[in-house]
Amino acid sequence: MAKTNLYFVPGMAANSKIFENLSLDTELFNCYFLEWKIPTSEEESLSDYARRMCEEIIHENPVLIGVSFGGVIVQEMSKLIKTQKIIIISSIKMNCELPKRLKIVQQTKIYNLFPSKFLENFENYVQFFIGDRQSKKLEAYQKYLSFRNQAYLHWAIHSLLHWEQETPINNLVHIHGTKDEIFPIIHIQGCISVESGTHAMVLTKAKKISLLIAKSLIC
Repeated sequence: MAKTNLYFVPGMAANSKIFENLSLDTELFNCYFLEWKIPTSEEESLSDYARRMCEEIIHENPVLIGVSFGGVIVQEMSKLIKTQKIIIISSIKMNCELPKRLKIVQQTKIYNLFPSKFLENFENYVQFFIGDRQSKKLEAYQKYLSFRNQAYLHWAIHSLLHWEQETPINNLVHIHGTKDEIFPIIHIQGCISVESGTHAMVLTKAKKISLLIAKSLIC
């Protein structure tokens, strides 16, 4: 039986190490991990960026899996190539799922100040991108949140806040934690909920996430 090819895109500012705790049957799945690219300009569209990410796909009809902002990117990628399924984790599938506080950030455009602010204060940086306020975990997060290019951060925050997706795409599975601090589940529609899962649950609840990924592909 042919293996299913899985392509993973990490969360905003994160590297592919965030998937290191996942455990998927190697007899069933081939796993490939994409890294972020620096945008060609501040005005690069999500579609154009997704097109460049698609250049890394070497298999037909893959499964695309994205975490947080990576979930937005894989949805945009799926509009450009044929995919078997899209799985998003700790993410959103429509712009109406953004919480009120991020909609305020969008309207006031204070995100223009974010990159330098968060690079100067890693604790605030982690709190924004991961939602975890426990300082004892900061050292561990530095390992995962390594892509802190200012041009990329400014572009990514702007792109997330101004994403124009109004309806869910077809063939999508949404896995979301009940204690997600960045995208509270109260705003999320039609997802597979993970009890006590936070925005960083791909790390902290990797066994559960692995089982849900496998189940959604095998069933």
